[in-house]
Amino acid sequence: MSGTIFGLGLSQRVKSTGKPESGWRLYLYEAGTSTPVTAYTDTALTAGNELPWPIEADASGTLPAFWLADGSYRARGVSSSGGTIFYDLPSVLAIGASSGGGGGGDTTDPDSIFSTGMLTWLPVVGEKDGWIRLNGRTFGSATSGGSERAHADTEALYTYAWTNFSDTLCPVTGGRGISAAADFAAPNKAIASLDMRGRGPFGLDDMGNSAASRITATTASPDGITAAATGGAQTVTLSRSNLTNESVTVAVTDPGHTHGELGSFTNVQSGAGAQVVSTLLSGGANQTTGSASTGITAAFNLNNGVTQAAVNKMAPFMLGTWYWRL
Repeated sequence: MSGTIFGLGLSQRVKSTGKPESGWRLYLYEAGTSTPVTAYTDTALTAGNELPWPIEADASGTLPAFWLADGSYRARGVSSSGGTIFYDLPSVLAIGASSGGGGGGDTTDPDSIFSTGMLTWLPVVGEKDGWIRLNGRTFGSATSGGSERAHADTEALYTYAWTNFSDTLCPVTGGRGISAAADFAAPNKAIASLDMRGRGPFGLDDMGNSAASRITATTASPDGITAAATGGAQTVTLSRSNLTNESVTVAVTDPGHTHGELGSFTNVQSGAGAQVVSTLLSGGANQTTGSASTGITAAFNLNNGVTQAAVNKMAPFMLGTWYWRL
């Protein structure tokens, strides 16, 4: 069965000057949410008799009669420009004939436990009614050109994002104006959502307590106590400073050896940087050098000449989609 919201159907609004508030709009949502609902021109809620969303007043400022399914609804009255909000009632009952003896049926949206700005994650791909994806794309009014969503039902989340996050995190197309309401009403003034692509959530390092120093400016930008700060990377390339210090010394004992008959050479130099030898060997006899106690120290370069590869530092994970409640 169906009902209507008392006092709104066929109601008229006038300005403080006494002139009609022509073209003002009534936005109807499921109770406590930003999920739009459809109103009808007849009590049977006949397909084909749907009213536009939002419902718009005529030139005299009068709304048409409308009918809804049993239940409670959120009702939001806004001026034609969108700059003035007359009221925003989170839960009002549609009064009328009912299918039961005790009043309207329970049509509560299971998602109504979420309020504007709340997040949820699901292991799915795609859009979700009443939500937008936290993908850094833009959203706003029907004329905003928002790449994620351009619809009047984004106004509450638009205001939330505009109020709570800087233009660095949620930039407004064309720059921010004097208020969220003014920017939402302005054509082509979409706002970008937060960007949770490839990111997971962590708690602030202080969260109302003293800082735990688990996440600091070393790993988060700008630091570990600023909301929406970011950090982390998929891989890391280790440098020498990441490795332990190793000293390798190899002692070689020369028990003595014999050089063949070489004759006499004076001031011999072979190759660039070679040592100049004065009278390398003298005479034609075989020469013996070194002894059982003679040792030398050899130095080794541990660099094997291979280009360093990045190391995977991701914990086990599952991918899905982050959603932001309208």
